Amino acid sequence: MSERATAAEEKRRVILDAAVRVFARKGFHASRVGDIAEEAGVAHGLLYHYFSSKDEVLETIFREHWTALLERIHAVESSDEPPVEQLRGIVRALFHGWLHEPDVVRVVIREIARSAEVSQRVGELVRPIGAIRRIFERGMAGGEFRRDLDADTAAVIVYGAIDELITGWVLGRLPGDEDHVASAEHHIVEVLAAGLSASAEEGGKARHADVSA
Repeated sequence: MSERATAAEEKRRVILDAAVRVFARKGFHASRVGDIAEEAGVAHGLLYHYFSSKDEVLETIFREHWTALLERIHAVESSDEPPVEQLRGIVRALFHGWLHEPDVVRVVIREIARSAEVSQRVGELVRPIGAIRRIFERGMAGGEFRRDLDADTAAVIVYGAIDELITGWVLGRLPGDEDHVASAEHHIVEVLAAGLSASAEEGGKARHADVSA
């Protein structure tokens, strides 16, 4: 990149980072373009050189965050790890944003995922469920996971648990420090591993046979 292009990209990044802080602190609807410009230390008019509106700034924040998230998920799904380790990787990928960019996650959850316009983004927001479902299906086909699972339902349950935890951290209903995030990751994966294993299916069949008898 030329020096001019590099400088322009750096200025754009300064504005986006400032917008994240302002939106996380004040909320999108209560924030003004002038607030973002002041936070970024740039002239009010300069922001319009890079973004046509406050809405475009929010859309860019979401797009960059979600693209990076989907790339992390794709890397996990494409790995040669066993299915249960891939599930661990998916949980870690989804928690990554909260640990490293909590204000970005606050903005995405409050202003996008919980907004009235969320129906317009459902296709994008549920894409991680597809990756989780495919991991379940591979685990079932390979004999690592119990074959009586409904992969679609199981994927929704897992993603719902992860989403609820992240939302709890964003809204302050749950402690979201690094230790609690690590504990949440451990509990999700260990509970899954215990319930998903092929041996758990056999145990369930044995208990069902006892009850039937």
